[in-house]
Amino acid sequence: MTHDGSEQPPNGSILICGWKGLCPRCGKGKMFKTWLAIVERCEVCDLDYRFASPDDGPAFFSLCFAAFPLLFLVVWIQVVLDPPLLVLLAIAIPLMTAGCLLPLRPIKGWLVASQFVNKAIEAGTEKLWSQMHARQDAERASEDADS
Repeated sequence: MTHDGSEQPPNGSILICGWKGLCPRCGKGKMFKTWLAIVERCEVCDLDYRFASPDDGPAFFSLCFAAFPLLFLVVWIQVVLDPPLLVLLAIAIPLMTAGCLLPLRPIKGWLVASQFVNKAIEAGTEKLWSQMHARQDAERASEDADS
């Protein structure tokens, strides 16, 4: 929940939070520590990202909304222009690679923000998740105490 009690990200859009890789709660902290790896906690509002479980969703959406249209474009190029095979491959491989990889981060950000806003959790697993997180927290506390 945001400071004003709303469930929506501060900028009003989970799409914007996902696209920019910003925390869905405060809209300021970074969601990603590397290209696709999510941070453990927001550095601004301390949101715990353990709820985030986008799994294969980004790859699925990237394939559906990028790969299929690009494949049709490559087939159209082959049918209409009939370029030599090496030219077609020189066009198709970078186009398909970039077209499928570039949307992964914004899609993953959108899915994580959606999970936060909708409080998404798999049915029947809330107790299991809380037990697992309690163990992780206890392990971290003991590691911190040992340091």
